[in-house]
Amino acid sequence: MGRDDHQQASPRRVRAAVLTISDTRTAQSDDSGNYLRRELALAGHELTGSALVRDDAALIRAALTHLMAGAQVVLTTGGTGIAGRDVTVGVVESLITKPMPGFGELFRMLSYPQVGAAAMLSRAVGGLAGTTLIFALPGSLNAVQTGWEGLLKAELGHFVFEMTRHLQP
Repeated sequence: MGRDDHQQASPRRVRAAVLTISDTRTAQSDDSGNYLRRELALAGHELTGSALVRDDAALIRAALTHLMAGAQVVLTTGGTGIAGRDVTVGVVESLITKPMPGFGELFRMLSYPQVGAAAMLSRAVGGLAGTTLIFALPGSLNAVQTGWEGLLKAELGHFVFEMTRHLQP
């Protein structure tokens, strides 16, 4: 089965959730989360849940666990940098059973022309956590747009196809 066959067999609609991690954003100022929710809807995906939590490992883990229960994909925004409060990546990595290192690598590659060497400050990460894909994006709207347009938008159904075509151990 080639790539085109996989694309054709891929679901057009996936169950997705969005988690914003921020000490400063509110529901009204959550531009990145709002962007992801809007783009998921425009692409025809089902939004199964959404939350906004502070940069706190216990809160992030609880929100992810809750959102993962109803979603095939969870997209997070925020907490992927190197500041002291940025704990998202550690929590996400602790849940991931099959890492997708190419996600972070390609994200930084796409970011480099936009922000230069500062792209290496991003610890964007993705992978399979049980039966849910998690992709952790930085908090800035520009970074989220880069991740969505450059990596996720066209491949989300394909990722879910790959995840579900054989039972996960």
